[in-house]
Amino acid sequence: MHRRSPSRFPSFMRALALAALAVMAAPQHALAAGKPAAAVKPAEALVKVEGAWIRATVKGQSGTGGFMSLTATQPLTLVGFSTSVAAESELHEMAMDGNVMRMHAVPSLPLPAGQAVELRPGMDGHHLMLMGLKRQLKEGDEVALTLKLRAADGKPLTQEVKVPVKSGSMTMAPAASGASAAQPGMKHNHMHQSPMHEAH
Repeated sequence: MHRRSPSRFPSFMRALALAALAVMAAPQHALAAGKPAAAVKPAEALVKVEGAWIRATVKGQSGTGGFMSLTATQPLTLVGFSTSVAAESELHEMAMDGNVMRMHAVPSLPLPAGQAVELRPGMDGHHLMLMGLKRQLKEGDEVALTLKLRAADGKPLTQEVKVPVKSGSMTMAPAASGASAAQPGMKHNHMHQSPMHEAH
């Protein structure tokens, strides 16, 4: 018996060590796999933001528009945004209502993976609307925005963006810069929809 023990003992110890390593490795793997799903704030690269700008305002102006190109690295939905410089922040769309072009709030905007989605000035498309401005936004200023996103699995995400303030030109002029700057033939129709707040 004493001669057989040395040969069997190392085998037993090796098996025990391998079992212990397997038990230790499993929780670490599970933790690593669960990390991205548990993250509330994505990395900056989650949405590539290009050409972002907010239209400068004049003294007393209550609202203005924000514009940018958004390219998501995975299927996401833009469900709104927030900023400390405005009392209200909504995602807006310009659309025809009979013979009148109206601007109204929409609850969300899909961001397909790898596809640039334009928030642009003009008579069609979407833009960010800052209302109840707390101060004048002058060219050269920088405004911090928080983009509110929803992942494909429903998880709410946010991404911080710093956007420069610029004066609009004839080719880059928002269709409307708030109620105080609405152009003839267009109406600003506030449609406050509860889905806008689902990522708060």
